[in-house]
Amino acid sequence: MKVTFPHLGNLYVPIKAMLDDLGTDYVVPPFSNKSALELGTKYAPELACLPLKITIGNFIQAYEKGADTIIMVGGCGPCRFGYYYEMQREILHDIGYKMDMIALDIPWGNYKEKVAGIRKLAEGVKKLAGGWNINKILKAAVNTTIISKRMDELESLSFKVRPREKKRGTTNEIMKEFRNKVFSTKGSAGIKKLIEYTEKKLLEVEIDNNYKPLRVGIVGEIYTTIDTGTSLNIQERLGDMGVEVCRPVTISGWIIEHIIKGGLHLPRDLRFAEAAKPYLGAMIGGHAQETIGNSVLFAKDGYDGIIQIYPLTCMPEIVAESILPSIERDYGIPVLTLIIDEMTGEAGYLTRVEAFLDLLEKRRESKAIEGTTVLSGN
Repeated sequence: MKVTFPHLGNLYVPIKAMLDDLGTDYVVPPFSNKSALELGTKYAPELACLPLKITIGNFIQAYEKGADTIIMVGGCGPCRFGYYYEMQREILHDIGYKMDMIALDIPWGNYKEKVAGIRKLAEGVKKLAGGWNINKILKAAVNTTIISKRMDELESLSFKVRPREKKRGTTNEIMKEFRNKVFSTKGSAGIKKLIEYTEKKLLEVEIDNNYKPLRVGIVGEIYTTIDTGTSLNIQERLGDMGVEVCRPVTISGWIIEHIIKGGLHLPRDLRFAEAAKPYLGAMIGGHAQETIGNSVLFAKDGYDGIIQIYPLTCMPEIVAESILPSIERDYGIPVLTLIIDEMTGEAGYLTRVEAFLDLLEKRRESKAIEGTTVLSGN
């Protein structure tokens, strides 16, 4: 058995650590790229959302490198993500790629459905671990969670350092070095040390403490906001333009809040849901409620603007997009919506982002002039 998995930002790091600890043979697919998207678009239904297409491309590329088994998570609610692994399996089998699918899905539904779901989950974990070694499985699960959290903290640190660095490109070089080294680093212990080393290097970057960057909040569908290859690397590009970004939807948040706390019925961090109540009081699937709630929280925290990113035909985010103008009006915060599909052109995409940043700069200058006028008494 040789396992593979879909790309989602830095997800490959904790998954690699987990498989190393379990002693499972695996293939990390090439990072999401144009070739993967073209492959997925060729075989997926035309109106399928972009994440389905690009993950199918990931699997085909991994299959060509020897992978025969896929790890995939599931979902719930009115979002097509909950059906992904079934659709992916059928599509791959139809085109002649006979790959097994291990679904790491949280049991939902009534008692009978939950029991069946737990049994299915246990069978998948046992197959993945090559046996029922509880100690090894639990240790791998804990380390996977820790590394996902540390990776998100590392990425968040890069978001803060990149716009303030005195020598442009330093942060990018450090993160590139990390990506190169992580593939040759085995096991969770080694990867933790590599993350610590990279964090130390970021903290040593010479920064301009007097520079006050624009602050932009990133909201939207989880895949297109997290996966850099899909979003045309927008968060790194914004940092290179001198903008500090914040993206509250993270891989570790999904693991901890959704899988662990959701599966064990533990209290969750629902500040976004409380903030969203006046506009969207219920979970309607995907991350729509997070999009609305986090936009309100960004506005209250004094952010300069918000960028919503989602794949074409994503119904939860379409609903969220229709609500965002109310938040824009109520809180006076500009919002830019970027819709991604296989036809998205990089030049037009970046032109819209640059125009949005110009708007934010002009608003900041106007506020500064107004503040000066008030203080001078004129």
